[in-house]
Amino acid sequence: MKFDIITIFPDIFKGFTSQSLLARAQKKNLISIKTYNLRDWTSDPHKTVDDRPYGGGAGMVMKVEPISQAVKSLRPSKKTRIILLSAKGKTFDQKKAKQLSKYDRLIFICGRYEGVDERVAQYVADEEISIGNYILFGGEVASMVIIESVSRLLSGVIAKEESVKNESFSKEDIREHPHYTRPEVFEMGKRKIKVPKILLSGDHKKIKEWRARRSR
Repeated sequence: MKFDIITIFPDIFKGFTSQSLLARAQKKNLISIKTYNLRDWTSDPHKTVDDRPYGGGAGMVMKVEPISQAVKSLRPSKKTRIILLSAKGKTFDQKKAKQLSKYDRLIFICGRYEGVDERVAQYVADEEISIGNYILFGGEVASMVIIESVSRLLSGVIAKEESVKNESFSKEDIREHPHYTRPEVFEMGKRKIKVPKILLSGDHKKIKEWRARRSR
């Protein structure tokens, strides 16, 4: 799986891509994450990526030309999905993550400022995605969320693939059961908080039934 990110702040991704399981997955050639500076596709000396909105209004709007040129230069294929991160896009969820994991390549367009010229959504991107009903400075963090969520679903990225199958949202209306580890008794002030007895019983059938009930 290839993840390509078009942004005006590529350095934001340095720590994100070089740590933990994402770094390991890249070393194993399971995924590729590349960032591209949108300003490289501008044609003026000031490398302008935004302009004033037609009709007036607060803030600046990102221009369609450099974004279109950037996407074209990446040469998307039939197995590529071009995603515009947008507050007005469809809300991202686990179902969408599974759909996106079927592609060979995802190209992310990270918006900034007041918004992005609507022609990007209409003619350049395949879809608009939002990660929630709130506003961020730009699409960079949103693209990180999607990259991490989709990567977890790819074979080999997580060593124990059973973990992915049984976690929250893996099945409709199911959440992952509670987890406990040592110590058996945790003292919090005057309270002694114990691990549920069923988990200490050794009865795997009853433990499985208990976990299923808690998941529902």
